[in-house]
Amino acid sequence: MGDVILVISVENFIKSLLSSANAVFASKDMLTELDAAIGDGDHGINLDRGFKTVKEKIEGKSYTAFSELLRDVAKALLFSVGGASGPLYGQFFLKMGMKLGSKPEATLEEFANAVKAGVGGVKSIGKGERFDKTMLDVLIPFSEVLSTCVNEKTPCAECLKRAIEAAREGRDETINLIARKGRASYLGERSVGHMDPGAASSFLILEAMCQALLSVETDR
Repeated sequence: MGDVILVISVENFIKSLLSSANAVFASKDMLTELDAAIGDGDHGINLDRGFKTVKEKIEGKSYTAFSELLRDVAKALLFSVGGASGPLYGQFFLKMGMKLGSKPEATLEEFANAVKAGVGGVKSIGKGERFDKTMLDVLIPFSEVLSTCVNEKTPCAECLKRAIEAAREGRDETINLIARKGRASYLGERSVGHMDPGAASSFLILEAMCQALLSVETDR
């Protein structure tokens, strides 16, 4: 199979977001169980509600600009997801949209730059870094590997696959980390041995998003 994902249209990105929403719906109980071990026990419930709101907002609607689409996604998450997750995910998608702007299509390089901007937004809200046992343990390696692969002119499909694998490794690494942010940080060393629920949900969202983009391009 040749190279794919030369451009990402707004229409195809909507499909990828709906795929991410479905992944959250299917994993609601798992995310809640992870959060019950080291948090408030509501992460899956909150994200399920948030992405149902996203789906209601964007499904069947016609968008011509990434900024408009991702602003709607950000608002839906911000106002429907409780706790810290709403502002964090809202900021991630809002900053992505601001970076992509009013264009109807984006190259993979532009997408990588938008993801980097989204990660910066999460950092600015959460004041965290990698290895704090948070969603950044997934978002940062995903963004860094994606940008590196794009800069090295790696075939586009391979870029996404490597980025997802880096995100998976980051998610799994959180099991052995001591939480330094959020409610889990109150547990100190007792947080070791548990996967971070934010890292788990971030991975689900990114994996489903990338798989949908790959599927759309492969089917052309």
